[in-house]
Amino acid sequence: MKALNAIFFTAILFFALNISAQDRMVHGRVFTFDSIPLVGADVEVKSTKQVVKTDSVGNFSVGCSNEDQLKVSAKGFTSAKFKVDEKIRVAIINMKLKSGEKNREIAIGYGYVLDADKLNAVATLNNNDVDFSQYSDMYDLIQGRFAGVQIVNGEVIIRGVNSINSGSGALIVLDGTPVDNSILRALPPTQVKSINVIKDGSAAIYGSRGANGVVVIESKKGND
Repeated sequence: MKALNAIFFTAILFFALNISAQDRMVHGRVFTFDSIPLVGADVEVKSTKQVVKTDSVGNFSVGCSNEDQLKVSAKGFTSAKFKVDEKIRVAIINMKLKSGEKNREIAIGYGYVLDADKLNAVATLNNNDVDFSQYSDMYDLIQGRFAGVQIVNGEVIIRGVNSINSGSGALIVLDGTPVDNSILRALPPTQVKSINVIKDGSAAIYGSRGANGVVVIESKKGND
């Protein structure tokens, strides 16, 4: 009888601990390049080691403690961590595709990106691919490294998005904030970590401002 009571008590304790470890549900969505949903990415909860996969539009739901951490991983992408606290109800996680054409093929081949055209509409370059210091300014770097991109009257024109004669340049986004084109003259290439040139439907997240394409720039931080 004592043995049965011990087993029953252990089961109740385990159940209680499991409930306390998952104080609430956190919902989230996983993207790449800010707007392309990632399908089948692994989302792991640090406290419980529970792993769930994102659905066909990148959504997921997991049980978390009030102070927890999520780790998101997918082949071809750099793993991302997201800190959960009491105020977090929705986790939006943007995964970075590793440099190199092979990783782009992996992302499509493993089914992480269902719309291959959207992924192929994004050209990416980081300071591990090329020495940015060899360029005099950002205009020189962007025009020199991205096929079909031209600089006209201080604007970045992405071929295939709009006519060069229209005078409508691409939207410039620096560290998540839309900025004036003049930043490209003031920002030293040596301070840049990565550049993404987005055209076609992949720029829809930026609304009408992204109709002519978007140049997304990430600058170096203190530990880069």
